[in-house]
Amino acid sequence: MLINLPLLSNSSVSQHDVSQILPELENLYIFFERYLVHRGILSDTAAGCLLGCGAVETSQHLFISCDFYGSLWSLVRAWLGVSGPDPFIVSDHFLQFTHSTGGLRARRSFMQLVWLLCAWIIWNDRNQRLFNNVGSSIDQLLDKVKWHSLWWLKASHAVFVFGSDLWWSRPLDCLDLG
Repeated sequence: MLINLPLLSNSSVSQHDVSQILPELENLYIFFERYLVHRGILSDTAAGCLLGCGAVETSQHLFISCDFYGSLWSLVRAWLGVSGPDPFIVSDHFLQFTHSTGGLRARRSFMQLVWLLCAWIIWNDRNQRLFNNVGSSIDQLLDKVKWHSLWWLKASHAVFVFGSDLWWSRPLDCLDLG
């Protein structure tokens, strides 16, 4: 193996711990949104999906079933060369996504990084739309996933020698996980 991939695999946080935290993050999301409505920062009508689909914006809608943001997951899977379903419960989605490359611990660890990175990028884009009235295209969001994952790996692994061209086309091969 070319690099040691200690993402979540060597940390004190297990995959079970992360899946237990996800419902708490969903509750925090709901609390934060209600707080913004209460403080007058958001109107009651702004609690709907920012992309105009008419759905109430919940964490499940934002991260999974929104036609726009939900499509990021299939693009990320295509980039990684893996397939799998998209469960409609956020914690189930996390577990399914992180196991979609098979059982190797390093693969699951990398997929956890990618899943959390996707959620972070979706959340940041949602906030840019809400507070600055600016958003990215779905292709730009995919590019952000690619760039941020590459930057993270280069920052945390001095021996990571691959550039963006190979990372763009075969990221699992760069990690010797393909």
